[in-house]
Amino acid sequence: MHRRPGPRQGPRQGPRHGPRTCLVRLPQPPHRPCGHPARPDAHHVVCIGAPSVLSVTPRTSRDTYDRSKHMRIGILGTGAMAAALGGAWVRVGHDVRVGGRDTEAAARTALLTGASGHGTLAEAAAHGEVVLAAVPAGDAPQLAGELAHLLAGRTVIDCTVPMAPGADGPTLTTGGTTSVARLIADAAPGAHVVKAFGVCHESIWTLDRPAFEGARLAVPFCTDQPAAARRVEEIIASMGCSPLPCGGLDRAALLEATAVFAVGVWWSGAEARSVFPAPALAPGAVDD
Repeated sequence: MHRRPGPRQGPRQGPRHGPRTCLVRLPQPPHRPCGHPARPDAHHVVCIGAPSVLSVTPRTSRDTYDRSKHMRIGILGTGAMAAALGGAWVRVGHDVRVGGRDTEAAARTALLTGASGHGTLAEAAAHGEVVLAAVPAGDAPQLAGELAHLLAGRTVIDCTVPMAPGADGPTLTTGGTTSVARLIADAAPGAHVVKAFGVCHESIWTLDRPAFEGARLAVPFCTDQPAAARRVEEIIASMGCSPLPCGGLDRAALLEATAVFAVGVWWSGAEARSVFPAPALAPGAVDD
């Protein structure tokens, strides 16, 4: 049975197709950089729904992950996204600790993911050199403020999607004028905030080295912090995915809006990826 997405942590399956989502790099000429402050060599990307055909990219010597880069990751939250990402990170060797307001729920999620430990939110924040905020979008900024002293100097990944039902489909609870990632950064000014992992449905992160139509899953992220960008790139690469820098934190609202738009398309019974064909696929296409 398909289930409608809730307003909490990310897009969920639509009523008929249940598509998966990702972001795919489109061919772009070398003279059009995206201007990412942490990655000046990055290129433009276009956000689309993922193809429905799943494949697994074989491991090769070119994409062997350096296991000396394993990290301590604290997860704030005990829901579906916390479990899916936590499990993915445990599988590739990261040291994960789950924290929640309900420590019994944290224990269940830790058991489900194979995490090395569980405890309170503060204990999870203190554990991680990287901290994942996987709580309801509306709660994330307040929680960041409560833990600001612990989050200072740490890379904080915001995977939330600020979404609520609307008359014409799901809407952004932020109004599109800011992002949850920016609100987290404002609440915890010492934290190095990154917007990442929120575009895909949580089921994607249960896949081992996800790839679609022969291409590794691309994971977009936004941040103003070069060191945080490097850490998140390493985490993404460790999962067998391709990092996609998409600009500074001021562009995080675009990722949130993309996720909400895609959910609305699925709810209508359509396929989100059909909305964004690559211009290079058109016969005789030229780049203006």
